[in-house]
Formats: sequence, structure tokens, C-alpha cells
Amino acid sequence: PAQGLRIAAMAAARRLDTRFHHVHGANVRIDATRTQATRVESFANGLCFSCEPLAPGQIFLVEIEEKELGWCGHLRVGLTAHDPQSLRVVPEYSLPDLVSLGDTWVFAITRSHNRVAPGAEPRAPGRLPEPFLRIEHLRIPRDPLVGRSRPGRYSHLLDSLYQLNVLPATARRSRIGVLYAPQPDGTADMHIVINGEDMGPSARGLPAARPLYAVVDVFASTKSVRVIQVDYGLPSLQTLCRLVIQKHVVHRLAIDGLALPPLLKTFCKE
Repeated sequence: PAQGLRIAAMAAARRLDTRFHHVHGANVRIDATRTQATRVESFANGLCFSCEPLAPGQIFLVEIEEKELGWCGHLRVGLTAHDPQSLRVVPEYSLPDLVSLGDTWVFAITRSHNRVAPGAEPRAPGRLPEPFLRIEHLRIPRDPLVGRSRPGRYSHLLDSLYQLNVLPATARRSRIGVLYAPQPDGTADMHIVINGEDMGPSARGLPAARPLYAVVDVFASTKSVRVIQVDYGLPSLQTLCRLVIQKHVVHRLAIDGLALPPLLKTFCKE
């Protein structure tokens, strides 16, 4: 527990640095806040990096903001021990170009990746997730990790799908993150988190003593992504209230009939 608290504190101290690096692929445009990356042409040269190495347990989380039809393949994420500024040329692709340089681990996201990791306890149908996602000794607030539909005229028809967290991993508003969990032998495991679910260790034996940067490849049908900031503190009272309310209603339309302030009703529908 003490180690988990130390890691959470380190990650919290670095959360303001979750921005994109000024070094990136030739076809990427980074906005002024360095939190949005958009591929402006072609389907490649979309490589991006975190502006700083990640702290142990710190998640680099992005939301897919825009898709582009006509291309095969989707977002790719991972970690690299290469300082982006040390790259003579930013590779065209994360797979295989950046990986072939060594000390890089990249995971290609597909439509089928929204599955609970092997060995994880399956969630009972209709049961809402716990407020925290637990990965080994790490604990991360789940609420910002989950991509959601926007409340709309027919959004209540999708409630059962979103409660079971089957928003396709490659869809707009899907949230995908990468982090590393230190191991007792001095190495680390890389974990990919998709819409609040841990996909399990995607790579083992990473050099935890070396700086590890997040890799985000805005590839093919993924056109634009935005960094999501994660607060590692306790869930807000508002979030806890939403969990309780959602647990006791049939679908979003039922929330309209509750004696709640309008702003809280809107928050509960998300």
C-alpha cells in the first residue's frame, strides 16, 4: 500500500506534464496547448510523444476526437526509452520503424480490444464499475478513463451497452491510455487501458530505471486525438453520487423524473 501511495503521488505531481512533445511526425499538427494532435494529410507520419518521461504508474490518456474513412488500421500506443529530441528523423511508422530502433514497445489498437484482460474477474451484467481501476499495486480513478456517448435524443437505447463498456476501442470518444507498472526485479510491465479496462501486460521487462516516454501514433483511420488529464486524488462527491444514481435507474430518461437540479441530471446522463 505504501508503495502504491508513493507511485500515485509521483504521478499526481507530473499530471500537468501530460502534453505532447514538440518533436513529432511530419504530417501531425499539434495545437497551441499541445494537448491535441491531428494528422493533416496521408495516413502515416503521425508519430507523437509525451513531452516528458512518464512517472511510474502515470497514465498517458488520449481520446479519439476525429476519424478518417478510407484507411485501414487504427491508433497505436506504447512506450519508448528514446528521448524524442535524440531522434535524427522521426520515423514514418511506430510499427515497425520506431520499434526496430530497439527499446520501444508499441501496441496496435483494434476493434476487438475492449475485452477484460485474461484472468481478470468479469463484471456482472448491469453492475457498475468500481471508482478506481486497480492494476497490480496501482490505483487510478476510473471515471476519466471511460469514453462515453453524449446524451442525446436516443442515447437511452445504448445504456445497457455503455454500462457493460463495449464502446468500440477504435470509435470516436474512445479513451486509450498507456502506463508502466514497476516490478520487484527492477523492470516494468507496460499496460494499455481502454475505456477504463486494463488489457493486461502488453510487454514485460521494460527498463524501469530509464526514462520512458509515451508513444501515440495517429495512424490511418484515426485522424485526431486529445490528451485527457487525470487527477489521481479521490473521486469527487459528484462522481460518487452519479454512480449511485445510475445504479438505481433503468436508463437515462428515468433521470429526468428525479427531483434533482438540472445540472446534476445532465451530469448523471453522461
